[in-house]
Amino acid sequence: MSSALEIPLQEVQRRLSVDNPWWKGGAGIDADEAGWPRRDYFPHFAHLVQETGVRRAVVLIGPRRVGKTVMLKHLVQRLLDGGVPGVAILYVSLDTPLYSGRSLESLVRLFMEQHQHPAAGQYWVLFDEVQYLKDWEVHLKSLVDTYTHIRFIASGSAAATLRMKSRESGAGRFTEFVLPPLTFAEYLRFAGRDESLISEREDEAGGPSRYLATDIHSLNDEFLNYLNFGGFPEAVTSPAVRANPARFLRQDIIDKVLLKDLPSLYGISDTQELNRFFNVLAFNTGDEVGLEALSQHANIGKQRLSEYLEYLEAAFLIRRVHRIDESALRLQRARSFKVYLTNPSVRAALFGFVGAEDRAMGNLAETAVWSQWLHDTSTSHSLHYARWKAGRQDLEVDIVSLDPRTQKPRFAVEIKWSDRIPHQLQELRGIKALASRHPLARRPLVTTRTWTSTADLDGVPVEFAPVALHCYTIARNLLRFRT
Repeated sequence: MSSALEIPLQEVQRRLSVDNPWWKGGAGIDADEAGWPRRDYFPHFAHLVQETGVRRAVVLIGPRRVGKTVMLKHLVQRLLDGGVPGVAILYVSLDTPLYSGRSLESLVRLFMEQHQHPAAGQYWVLFDEVQYLKDWEVHLKSLVDTYTHIRFIASGSAAATLRMKSRESGAGRFTEFVLPPLTFAEYLRFAGRDESLISEREDEAGGPSRYLATDIHSLNDEFLNYLNFGGFPEAVTSPAVRANPARFLRQDIIDKVLLKDLPSLYGISDTQELNRFFNVLAFNTGDEVGLEALSQHANIGKQRLSEYLEYLEAAFLIRRVHRIDESALRLQRARSFKVYLTNPSVRAALFGFVGAEDRAMGNLAETAVWSQWLHDTSTSHSLHYARWKAGRQDLEVDIVSLDPRTQKPRFAVEIKWSDRIPHQLQELRGIKALASRHPLARRPLVTTRTWTSTADLDGVPVEFAPVALHCYTIARNLLRFRT
């Protein structure tokens, strides 16, 4: 006997019909959602989902507001366009109050019964915002084992929660797909500026394409926009959000992650302390830090600081980068490391927009380069920064990639937001020393603001290229070689 306080079944059915308009013949997804640009990652995601030979659920994870829900809707449209009947697709957003208290299996059974589906058919079930259901990972694993004819896709914004629980309970049953913030190349496409600002020159030998800026000053203007708000699709496409990204990011990303997601997952009691600590890291993105100095500055114990760093990294808010020395060796007792925001736009949301001449631009340019590499997990894990003493001098190189097999340097990059360096070659002692000691697979690169050229550092050839163009090139080539 149902309780008088229970939401009537017909109300749940009615809401499911509203959320799945494609159940009516000829209908598709919402016109506004259909018109949104596709993320560059969508083809890879759709291909993974449509590989139905492997009995696994696909779990789409990533930071808040990077387009996960829209990607699910685009997936629905791809299935419809491919001939899948609309009644064979169920989409459920679990943050809908009408679904509160209902298990995943009860919703699946309701879907099957409502359409009188035979068990032998192929069906598609998409659970959005799955973190709102307690023990979702246990229920989803059971569904994968029970309903072998259904392809399950789950997504959610509590990235740290999803990643931890999917690996603990979904081993062998879940396949993760990480959707990061927008790359600079995606931003330009979303803003409709890529074709007018970038020209492509293909490599005749089949190597990476070379991209050229048709107007480097206009490209830098867009690069500033990218740093200030361009990491989030909605901020690029919505004038209202772009006009006040601080409120948008604070409410939907910072506050929900720092004050809700992480405390509920890890039992953090002092959320204000965590918030203050994150603000310190965000303001100083790209700086080298140590636990001792951080502990003294924030007045937080080193053990708790280590835990906070782990939590923030699990939530895709920051990335720690480790140091190597001139021999390309990791220090056994490393006391310092660099911390980067995974999305440079977060700093602007917290502390205001930056201009081309702001002191923060050097660190933000470095953060932007790192954020492009984070879209490729295997490569990003090979990246370090180098710092060592040579006599009385401290030498440093911003990015050094180590070959995963040999652990030897394969390329090195020094990141600058300035055109002064090509005329002050003596300041490139670090990258010169590293390249002289280790044979690199390609010429060392030093980024600039607008300057493109080459130089010779006492037998070490060096290439100069604008940092905005370098960010674009990384993003485009990573995607090209992923396909």
